[in-house]
Amino acid sequence: MNEVDTPFTGSSVTRSLVEEAIREKYGDAEVKKLDPYHNLRTYRGWLSINMQVRAKETAIRSFTISEVKNAEGKVIKKIKRPVFLFYYLQLQQPEKVGPKSV
Repeated sequence: MNEVDTPFTGSSVTRSLVEEAIREKYGDAEVKKLDPYHNLRTYRGWLSINMQVRAKETAIRSFTISEVKNAEGKVIKKIKRPVFLFYYLQLQQPEKVGPKSV
């Protein structure tokens, strides 16, 4: 795959959600290949390294928890935000745009 790391922080919840979705779609063999630091990204994450998600692919849903802290640094609120991820098997090389022939 590629050597650019993703912003994955090592969440066991995210990993288990993604593993289950990959197991359902691609089988157990593909779960062993899962490396969320390299082959699992958001749509924009894939675009940033010049890869494109194939048309009609469905995202793997996960979530992040953002913490809101007060002036003393104490967590006063946690906000759950959805994240939509795509596995490397859902990709295609982007088409090169060049001059059109007539």
